[in-house]
Amino acid sequence: MTKTAIGQGDFAHLADDYSLYRPGYCPSVLAALLGLFPSRDIDAADVGAGTGIWTRMVAAAGLRSVVAVEPDDSMRANGQRDSVGTGIVWRKGDGAATGLAGASVDWLSMASSFHWVETQGGLAEFARVLRPLGRFIALWNPRRVEANPLLVEIESYLTELCPELTRVSSGRSGVTATLAEVLRAHPFYDDVLYLEGEHVARQTPEHYLGAWRSVNDVQSQLGPERFARFLDRVAERIQELDFIETTYQTRAWTARRKG
Repeated sequence: MTKTAIGQGDFAHLADDYSLYRPGYCPSVLAALLGLFPSRDIDAADVGAGTGIWTRMVAAAGLRSVVAVEPDDSMRANGQRDSVGTGIVWRKGDGAATGLAGASVDWLSMASSFHWVETQGGLAEFARVLRPLGRFIALWNPRRVEANPLLVEIESYLTELCPELTRVSSGRSGVTATLAEVLRAHPFYDDVLYLEGEHVARQTPEHYLGAWRSVNDVQSQLGPERFARFLDRVAERIQELDFIETTYQTRAWTARRKG
């Protein structure tokens, strides 16, 4: 149970829970994205990589090289620890200044992180880093709450505690509402595609609560006291359950760097 005030976009105190409890992304979406390339001779960068959940899925596909770029020291340290033996190279940087060489990668992804980047500045930086005909990929992994009445009930607790709550990183609002149009209008990109796929995670109560503890936007808006009350109420509600079934909907937008 956290008692630390969390600022918006601050993941330093969330890194351990993020590493342990955040779910992976839909494998079918990854397979579809890989199918847009003629071979696995791909140099990839994952920017805003966090603890490397998506990065390791990409690396496991057998690409030529994979670089993870992450600004937060705690998130990056967890990612380096969790990625031992994968061949992933970790670097400090962010979406505005990746630190990557120009025209150095064929694949540049941001998994559950593009909403933290100023859109036009980020797209310009990624166009600089991508080789001609390489691809930018932005994806999120929101829960499909309506698939499970228990999750709807738990979400209602949040509304009770914080009626003014605005989700920043849900993957179903904000930048995602207009991302396809923004990419189609950009002078450096074409061939814009949208993909989505669902996968179900069976989470123990410990795992489910840990996933909530890794969420920045809820904690930053509720504050430590209200967030602790939320966790206590959820823990009481699920304590007798063997698992909680959570449906995740991986949503991905990709655009090709013009040649």
